[in-house]
Amino acid sequence: MARIVMKFGGTSMAGTERIRRVANIVRRQQAAGHEVAVVVSAMAGETDRLVNFCREANPLYDPAEYDVVVASGEQVTSGLLALTLQAMGCKARSWLGWQLPILTEEAHAKARIHEIDSAALLAEMGRGVIAVIPGFQGVGADGRITTLGRGGSDTSAVAVAAAIGADRCDIYTDVDGVYTTDPRIVARARKQKYVTYEEMLELASVGAKVLQTRSVGLAMKSRVRVQVLSSFIDDDAPPADDLPGTMIVSDEEMEGLEMERQLVTGIAHDKNEAKVILTRVPDRPGAVSHIFGPLADASINVDMIIQNVGRDKGETDVTFTVPKADLARAQALLEDKRGVIGYNRIITDGHVAKVSVVGVGMKSHAGVAATMFKALADRGINVQAISTSEIKVSVLIDEDETELAVRVLHTAYGLDAEEEAA
Repeated sequence: MARIVMKFGGTSMAGTERIRRVANIVRRQQAAGHEVAVVVSAMAGETDRLVNFCREANPLYDPAEYDVVVASGEQVTSGLLALTLQAMGCKARSWLGWQLPILTEEAHAKARIHEIDSAALLAEMGRGVIAVIPGFQGVGADGRITTLGRGGSDTSAVAVAAAIGADRCDIYTDVDGVYTTDPRIVARARKQKYVTYEEMLELASVGAKVLQTRSVGLAMKSRVRVQVLSSFIDDDAPPADDLPGTMIVSDEEMEGLEMERQLVTGIAHDKNEAKVILTRVPDRPGAVSHIFGPLADASINVDMIIQNVGRDKGETDVTFTVPKADLARAQALLEDKRGVIGYNRIITDGHVAKVSVVGVGMKSHAGVAATMFKALADRGINVQAISTSEIKVSVLIDEDETELAVRVLHTAYGLDAEEEAA
């Protein structure tokens, strides 16, 4: 018998028929002899609807009241799933974030989890009760409801799994695992059986939409085994215990599997990037701090940064990227600080994309970047900026060339699945 946390996203909970399908999956898992807790998201589109209500009520809304409103979406689905499970003859009850409680910091709309009191939850699970927990929500020290930010239900599920010492956390979504790249772009993309925390963290941070970045970081820190699999399965599909999805594991566990490690695990892309160039910035100590300090104070994340070699006149150009949604705000802020920074011109481009190659094999193999640059050059794709980490190489390219670049790189690193015999 294992202790398992199962998380279901918004598409899986979109309506009573899909909730009934989810209840069947949960019931089968408990019938196999496991202790089960379930974390659910709001129905697809519901959070957006609630956010719009807040904006219509008061454009300058109080974040604490905003959390009260948007947290209600998960409250509805947790209650509906508990009711559906009860109708199937299961013992089930819902636990709201304040009832466990899931204690968070008091940063409304972007809270972080401090602690989960799991004593009462474990006692109920030990009696065969299926616990249904709304994701995304918690409670601050002042007793007010808090929310964790978009995608927070993944983080809730991993946090619950860590708190109750679960054997694994199954994240059910609308894809059946982690692929070598987006299968909508590359039909021969392969589903991975295992991916390391480190690789998944990089993939999530550079555009892979399978798991929320914070949830992967928490799983890595707490050593929670996470499995990604599809909730859109037939009744005769193999149970989750038979590894139909992708398991996110530690480096040590991966080595114990005695599998031949791939040089590259996956290719990710992100079209939500915008490029900013500041020309003729004074080439002196502290100059760039006048650029990035105000951006940080405004909570605008900066990604790729290039500072050109200083010119003879003691000037340099600085290029960097920001989220596309923050481009207008970043441009206005930098124009306001022009006198302090001392640049000549600001040039922006919102039609760029970031393409990244990720794999732990890069730690011990040379030539990964060279292969990337040659493959792109052979197809006439220009690289505008580059950033690297120990297991990742990212390039900035023209947005219109994104899909071509992904297909070219997928083939260049030998990730294409073999064609099945007719």
